[in-house]
This record gives sequence, structure tokens and C-alpha cells, in this order.
Amino acid sequence: MNKKQSTATLANKQSKQHIARNPGIDFTPALFNDISINRSAVERRASTLGKRRSIKKQHQAAWLLKAITFIDLTTLSGDDTPGKVKRLCQKAKSPVRKDILNALAVDDLNITTGAVCVYHNMIKTAVSALQGTGIPVAAVSTGFPAGQTPLNIKLSEIEASVADGATEIDIVISREKVLTGDWQAIYDEVKAYRQACQNAHIKTILATGELATLTNVAKASWVCMMAGADFIKTSTGKEPVNATLPVSLVMVRAIREYYQLTGYKIGYKPAGGIQTAKQAIEYMILMKEELGNEWLTPELFRFGASSLLGDIERQLEHYVTGSYSANYRHPIS
Repeated sequence: MNKKQSTATLANKQSKQHIARNPGIDFTPALFNDISINRSAVERRASTLGKRRSIKKQHQAAWLLKAITFIDLTTLSGDDTPGKVKRLCQKAKSPVRKDILNALAVDDLNITTGAVCVYHNMIKTAVSALQGTGIPVAAVSTGFPAGQTPLNIKLSEIEASVADGATEIDIVISREKVLTGDWQAIYDEVKAYRQACQNAHIKTILATGELATLTNVAKASWVCMMAGADFIKTSTGKEPVNATLPVSLVMVRAIREYYQLTGYKIGYKPAGGIQTAKQAIEYMILMKEELGNEWLTPELFRFGASSLLGDIERQLEHYVTGSYSANYRHPIS
């Protein structure tokens, strides 16, 4: 098997899973009340990720091709326009230059990003641009990013986004309820969001950088899953501190424990600050070591990112040519 064939074979080890949706369980404080996270132990474990495994050459190229399929290609800016979103959708459909795909012998794999994530008023534009591709449109909702709006408005936002064609809804939880320990209120609001989403999948954003402690992160993860979350997600990308490996370790272990208890697989989405191919591989190693290969699928793992794809494409070109190109050769939109 030559270099091109081996890369294509490794990258093609991806089968779409049917994931039974998490219906949630009754609010059960006994499942999380006694959680206490040892920050230093978590940070020590997280610091080993990326050091104990060495992924090189065609294996690295294959992992990076797979990483592309996990990206929620995102634009959440005040200057978003229909033209910008259309260009982003085109990039989602063809995330890597054709000459690079041909050199890797993977042009027949139909590699796309996992989704396109936009504000509500850009949903119809994205749905139209992605028609026939199978790429989902995700929309942020519930007063994103701060979540400081009344519940009835949050619910109407979700319903409007679903009506416009979003099949994934990224909601934000009320952080003040976490900080005051009002877990019942968090459960009730996420359950209401889940019902408003109907058939659309719900990703619950914890805004972990604003939750003060890893213990709060673990408890919030549990409450959101109990309320019916399909995914738990670290951040909006707008906080001073977004996705980190220690926070991710706490969250994926909560996912593992929930699965052991209920049999339902919850997805995980780190978001904000993941900008390099090296970081992407570290998060993939985390998922592989803590949850197993079953979670290395777009149905259960996503990156919330806007610039990550550019660096991955740049690294793939380096693998093919032996030279690094300028960033402007890999535009996102």
C-alpha cells in the first residue's frame, strides 16, 4: 500500500451511526450533589494528552481529514451578510482544495464539514446554499451569548429557528442559576428548550469560563444531560476563556458516566479558541482515550470553530508538498 492509498484507507474508517436520542431522565440531585472535582488532578491528566501518542505522516493526515468532518464551520459576527454565509457554505461543501485531495487520493470520500453554524437571520440563506448536501444548519439561540433574556423569548427564538430550517440548535444556559446553585431551574429550562426544539438536536452551551469551578462544570453537565441534551458544549466563543482540555476532560467523563447509567450517548462540542490542527488532534485523542472510537463521529463530536479549518488545510498541503503556504491561500469564506 503506497502513501496515498494508506492515507485514504485511514481517513475512510468512518461509518455513520444511528444514535438514539437522549430522552432525559427525572431530575435526580443525588446523581450530582456529591461531585467534587480535584482541579490539580484533572490538569495533570489533561497535560498528558498529545504527549503519550505520536501521530505522524499519513496517520496525521488521516486524522486531520477526519477532524474536518467534526467542524461546525461558524460565523457569528455583527458584520455577517448573506454573501459571507454563502461563501462559508461553499467552504463547508468543499473544505479542502481539490489539488490537495487529489494528491492524497481522497477526492472520492466526499469530505465536508459537520455543520454550518449561524445566527437566526442567516438560517434561510445557509439552508438554501446547502440544499441537497446533507450538511446540517445549526443556529445559536436563547439570547446567545449572554442568555439574559426572558424564557418566553428564548423559546420563541428556538421555535423560529426550527421553522426556518435549522436542524441543530445551540442554546445557552442561565449561568447565574449555576452560580447560585439553582439546579432545578437549570433542569426545567433545558427541558423546555428540548421540547421547543422538536426534532432538531439541542446542544447546551455551559459557558464554562463563567462557571467559576470545575465542580460546577461537572454538575451543569449532568443537569443538562438529565434534561434531554443531545450535546453538551463548552462555550459560546465569546467568553474570555473558552474550550480547554481540563474542562473538556471533566465534561467527557460526565458523558461517560451518564452513558453507563442510562445507555444514551451524549455528544460533545468544544468551542472557542481551537485554532490549530495540533489542538484538534489533542481533542480527538481525548475523545478516543476517554470515550472510545464510537465517539469519533460527527454524530457525537464537533468542534465549534471559524479558523481551525484553514490551519488543517495548510497542514495537509505541507504533508503533500513539504512546504508551508501562506494563510491567505486557505480562506474560510
